[in-house]
Amino acid sequence: MSTDENDTAEESSASPRTQSVDVVVVGAGTSGCYAAATIANAGYDVTIVERKSAEEAGHIACGDALKGADAFPEAIPKSKIEPAFTNTEVDHGRFEIPQEDTVLDIPVPGELAVIDRWEYGRLIIEGADEAGVELHYDTVVQDVKQDDDGTVTGIVGKHDGEVVEYDADIVIDGAGSLSLLQDKVDFSDATFDTNVSYQHFSSAYREVVEVPEPVEWSDALVFKPAEVAAGYVWYFPRTETEINAGLGFQMTEEPMKLVDDLKKDLRERPEFEGAEVIDKLGAALPTRRPYDSATAPGYMAVGDAAAHVNPTTGGGIAGAAYAGKYAGEQAAIALDAGDVSEEMLWRYNQRVMDHFGGRYASLDVYNILSTAVDVDDLMGLIASIPGEKLAEALYSGTTSFGPVLLAQTAASSYGHWSQIYEFFKIKRLADELLAHYGRYPTRPSALEGWKVERDRIMDDIYELTGADPKY
Repeated sequence: MSTDENDTAEESSASPRTQSVDVVVVGAGTSGCYAAATIANAGYDVTIVERKSAEEAGHIACGDALKGADAFPEAIPKSKIEPAFTNTEVDHGRFEIPQEDTVLDIPVPGELAVIDRWEYGRLIIEGADEAGVELHYDTVVQDVKQDDDGTVTGIVGKHDGEVVEYDADIVIDGAGSLSLLQDKVDFSDATFDTNVSYQHFSSAYREVVEVPEPVEWSDALVFKPAEVAAGYVWYFPRTETEINAGLGFQMTEEPMKLVDDLKKDLRERPEFEGAEVIDKLGAALPTRRPYDSATAPGYMAVGDAAAHVNPTTGGGIAGAAYAGKYAGEQAAIALDAGDVSEEMLWRYNQRVMDHFGGRYASLDVYNILSTAVDVDDLMGLIASIPGEKLAEALYSGTTSFGPVLLAQTAASSYGHWSQIYEFFKIKRLADELLAHYGRYPTRPSALEGWKVERDRIMDDIYELTGADPKY
């Protein structure tokens, strides 16, 4: 249970001190808040350490589109976050392809909403607080505490320039993309995935723009390719007149050039004439498969810190919420048993892979394909695929794009037959990969053997696409 050496709980966020808790969670984002609330609901003491101030916490660069709005973990119930849903009329995607003079309407499965991300951030923090979680703001983590046997035992940070330490049975890393904690932990005796590179991440930049007249596409999520295959522009309507306009691009590209692409596109769209920018923000996000393992003794990573993001769309809110739930539930089981070994925490990895991790890994195959083809060829391919099949590929990780549909599509898409046929072959390998993730191991000791077969499938994907190996 928590012990305060100097001050009361009410003063804890203002006065640095050493604190002992059952679990410390780093980061007050979606995954961190859902993990912490789940643990608090199980009766354990949990503290969230957040680098931002209480006023700025929850202010995160995001596209604001929420897929899976109908299903959220109950630790912070959906009713709590619904006031942040500003547009629940969106029901499809609209993919603009200037190279082909085409606009595709893409059905999107599941409930959609566009949200006010900052308001949503405030509400999940409030939900965690109501569950009994302590929140310590303005605290920057600088190091991780670890026993000689490799078990993570806490964190070290700074608050108002003073050192503050947290001793904990379990540390949950919700610190986002390229988390500092992962640079500080010695994972040599754990399965935790350290095969991570900056090339696995994208930069994202977005502006919230107020336009003078309602847009005609207020019921759609609008996507448009940037001038390179590694990037895309989006326009997501928070309301009929408040638009989240942004872009994402691989970190191998020049950031400012693509930001200029967004501003150029905004200038050329008549609906944005006379628009006012009311907020702007940037961030990094993973566009890679989920970590093979996000566990180590006494330690779990969740959300962006474990690449729990759809790598084709950048969507990560629902996945992060469920990753937080699964990590929180496994933490409570481990605390009940008095065992925080990786073997005990491993079930968390299994649940992530079963729910969405395998699907996201298969979706990454299409990202790999996009790096190996000319952007015009890629757009020609996308324009040739029926919208519902494209939606299946983008969201489910597989599609019923069989030989008959292949022949029909090729016959009606003169000039793009070779790209369509390659998509068909890639789709078959993506399905094989998805099936292999369905056999994700039940114990840490089996991970290396499972990876051998997964990497064989990946070698076939690289050979077929001609892409440089990503991992």
